[in-house]
Amino acid sequence: MRPSILFPLFAPVRRLAGVGPRIGELMTRAAGSKIVDLLWHLPSGIVDRRHSPTVGDAKPGEIATLTVKVHKHEPSPTRKRPYRIVCGDETGFITLVFFSAKNDYLEKQFPAGEIRVVSGRVDEYGGGKQMAHPDYVGTLEQRAELAAVEPVYRLTEGLTPRVMRKSVAAAVKLAPELPEWSDPHLVQRQKWASWHAALRAAHAPQSAADLAPETPARMRLAYDEVLAGQIALRLVRSQQRRARGRALKVAGPLRQKALAALPFRLTGAQTRSLAEIDKDMASDARMLRLLQGDVGSGKTVVAFLAMLNAVESGAQAALMAPTEILARQHYATIAPLAEAVGVKLALLTGRDTGAARDAILRQLAAGEIDILVGT
Repeated sequence: MRPSILFPLFAPVRRLAGVGPRIGELMTRAAGSKIVDLLWHLPSGIVDRRHSPTVGDAKPGEIATLTVKVHKHEPSPTRKRPYRIVCGDETGFITLVFFSAKNDYLEKQFPAGEIRVVSGRVDEYGGGKQMAHPDYVGTLEQRAELAAVEPVYRLTEGLTPRVMRKSVAAAVKLAPELPEWSDPHLVQRQKWASWHAALRAAHAPQSAADLAPETPARMRLAYDEVLAGQIALRLVRSQQRRARGRALKVAGPLRQKALAALPFRLTGAQTRSLAEIDKDMASDARMLRLLQGDVGSGKTVVAFLAMLNAVESGAQAALMAPTEILARQHYATIAPLAEAVGVKLALLTGRDTGAARDAILRQLAAGEIDILVGT
């Protein structure tokens, strides 16, 4: 069902440049395994590098982009101490601090006497200003390449902000221009841009306000996600209904016995739900239905009464639960009813092994078990 124009977006994240097996595993943990997952990994914050004070005006704790002259290098005599580079301008000095960095690399990046543009968080240490591991280092000619505002993405241990930003930017670049699929009147009324334009805008916030869920770009993407999910669900339902199901007898004497054994009367909602389920089960089309209700509202009883339709039609039924505890709770709920109407009920979970499990499976295969509860 997926258009071929979207195939590149559903490739593994490892297809992106610079993303190997290790980075790919970390990126999968942080955002998802496919390139398209990065499109929905929206920024959670920003780093504003537009603040460009002098060294003297730079305040500890703020992100600053500084233009400084390299004065001297202070290599570390041991691995336990950082490498320091003293820089400054006409208003003061700042020390760039690097841990576990190679001396020759730093000497090449920061030639003494040269001008460099550095950007990062300014700190105070030992009575002076310092910047540990600047986020950006470049020449005056390269300053135009520095992004004034950078998006911040959720990470996982071992994944750096720079790698995530680069990978998300590559994913956004792969996103194709697509024809408009939403109602034109809705798009016009909401003053939404196209999906592609909204995607680019969401990944290029210029202020903290652009991160709010109510922004036009994020609202557009959220609507598209809901719409796509609903369309996909309708397609799945349509395909499943094309396949023929099995028509089952409904509301026979077993249900009447079960209703008589209940210590309460069914609610109006339970009765209506059963009527809809009965209609689906009597049809030769496959049923695809969700029964929703609060805890203790009687969903298990409705399921049991529906399963009796299968039993009366000469078939078997299974009630599956996500955990063993829940399976045992369901079993305890319907066991008295099953006994009252004379149907054989059994429980099968991962804890059942060996001869006990084999015995249940043999009875199931022989048709001696009417309803099986399990995980």
